[in-house]
Amino acid sequence: MNGASREALAAARERLDALTDSTSVDAGSLADELAAVTALLHREVSLRRVLTDPAQAGEAKADLAQRLLGTQVSGPAADLVAGMVRSRWSQSRDLVDALEELANTADLTAAQKAGRLDNVEDELFRFGRIVSSNTELRAALTNRSASTSAKSELLRSLLGSRADASTGRLVTRLVTAPRGRSLETGLESLSKLAADRRDRMVAVVTSAVPLSDTQKQRLGAALAKVYGRPMHLNLDVDPEVVGGIRVQVGDEVINGSIADRLEEAGRRMAS
Repeated sequence: MNGASREALAAARERLDALTDSTSVDAGSLADELAAVTALLHREVSLRRVLTDPAQAGEAKADLAQRLLGTQVSGPAADLVAGMVRSRWSQSRDLVDALEELANTADLTAAQKAGRLDNVEDELFRFGRIVSSNTELRAALTNRSASTSAKSELLRSLLGSRADASTGRLVTRLVTAPRGRSLETGLESLSKLAADRRDRMVAVVTSAVPLSDTQKQRLGAALAKVYGRPMHLNLDVDPEVVGGIRVQVGDEVINGSIADRLEEAGRRMAS
């Protein structure tokens, strides 16, 4: 997003944070409601265009949103959407993208409040690894001819009670309503959004054998020092990384041996 849409999204994020800071608002329920509005505006293109028409007064658009949603979602959800349509959006699609992000953020906030955000981050990462290594599973989850219920049932059988409820909702929404994105892109966006809840970055660490707690602490501290932000480590094991380690932060990749180059990686990135 750029221009007006970026400013509108920033304002909406602040309003969402204010809402979810309140103990009277159930962040998980709010996430479901915002996801339902996302689906509605994605489907109803003409309505989306009316609600983002720059020629219409913001208050008139907010009133329309309240009338349409007032009996369908809770007051906090309707108020949040009304506030969003008062803002100017560069493209009508940007409003839908923003609503989807807020729905996902609300779910992650629910997990954070329950002290389970770490679990959700790890589960999203592991699910992505499973999908990338299983072509049949990926094909089933991305099959456009498969029904939403069939995909949801498949996900329930995969995740079941083993995964956090927030993880299940996030993944199910992504799979059943991809909105033109690849599964991998969607999972990456969710992981980044989860990391942003803690104002930290994500490093994907691939090693030949599992890292010890000491190695994880040293690597996390070195990367946090280099990038100036707390770092969440997504750990993966690949026997082909013989005696070594591969660290990826965004588009940057660092390679080195576990024993000799953990400290050197930090010095090299800092130089």
